[in-house]
Amino acid sequence: MTTVVPTSEEDPALAVVRFTSELAWADAGPEVAERQVSTLCMEAQECIVMNKWLELASLMLTSADLIFSKVSEKDLECIFTVICNLVTKSESPDEELEMAKLISAKITHQPNEKPALRLKIVFNLYNLLGNPYSRFHVYMNALNLALNGKATEHIVPSFRKIDSFLKEWGIGISDQRDLFLTISNVLKENKSSGKESFKFLTKYLATFSGEDAHTMSEAKEEAVRTIVEFVKAPDMFQCDLLDMPAVGQLEKDAKYASVYQLLKIFLTQRLDAYLEFQAANSTSLKSYGLVHEDCITKMRLMSLVDLASDESGQIPYALIRDTLRINDDEVELWVVKAISAKLIDCKMDQMNQVVIVSRCTERVFGQHQWQTLKTKLSTWRGNIASVISTIQANRITEDGSQAMQGLMIR
Repeated sequence: MTTVVPTSEEDPALAVVRFTSELAWADAGPEVAERQVSTLCMEAQECIVMNKWLELASLMLTSADLIFSKVSEKDLECIFTVICNLVTKSESPDEELEMAKLISAKITHQPNEKPALRLKIVFNLYNLLGNPYSRFHVYMNALNLALNGKATEHIVPSFRKIDSFLKEWGIGISDQRDLFLTISNVLKENKSSGKESFKFLTKYLATFSGEDAHTMSEAKEEAVRTIVEFVKAPDMFQCDLLDMPAVGQLEKDAKYASVYQLLKIFLTQRLDAYLEFQAANSTSLKSYGLVHEDCITKMRLMSLVDLASDESGQIPYALIRDTLRINDDEVELWVVKAISAKLIDCKMDQMNQVVIVSRCTERVFGQHQWQTLKTKLSTWRGNIASVISTIQANRITEDGSQAMQGLMIR
């Protein structure tokens, strides 16, 4: 098989132009092919002599794209390694960025054809770049390639490094929004953890804090999507969405006010409020893909958490039964479900028919919760100080007694 690796002193870029153009024009007949190959090689040679690397990249990509389905993956990787390496010859960050845009766009424009190989080539390009913003641009192209080419499993592992990438890239708010939203879409397509997709959606919404109403309105659709994902998720029981301006704008929105009301019910109210809401908005709930039975299950657990947050630390079985609208023999089953979901730590006193709560998860953690925590810490600090004072007082008394005994012995 013909390979791309040059065995003579010919410039690797020129070798690639010759190899790809010969294949691209092979069906045109020897005479036409020879003329076209010769012309392309001359143009490439001129670009190399004149240091016109962007023009050379464009010329090489045209032929390489035409033969993508005609050569082996190994040869394609070699061809694009030579093309991508041209970015290292750029004489300015702007030129490097333009080359990165050109090369990554050409690689990713047919995502359904060998998407895994295309992603590998894009990441090779990424690693050759020196300009942080060029790297960001290429990474975004890789995300869209993975999403459109149904090859998300190849890029999801890189999300663990997003925080360090952000520090390296130094991108602005607008680019951060594009990044967070695209990552969330990739995770949704990948059917990864709903919590991870939700996390990046909330990062996206958080970037709208402090924006004017017009800019904030851009986030309405995604704010609704985030609320729906939270309500749907069977393993998410806490969030700070109510504190986000991008979500808060929905409260008085004619179209989405009911979605905001639903979120408020799940985070601050109990099952009876949800059932009343559902009776009046059943069609709306269905339009968002929400299943009534699943919502009841989650709302029962949320309601149990709300009962557990009472200062007394004790919940009568009867109150659980009435609040969750269940039978007497189901009370302990739901308590066990809450324990399994790590929503509460408790003991069930079957004799006295009460649940004794030692810890519970807060559905929201706002100003009130911070104040409660501050009070508990102050109390704890006071108790510790009292214990220390008692220990010190006992030590002084004990030392005094030992000193007296010593005098008596003498």
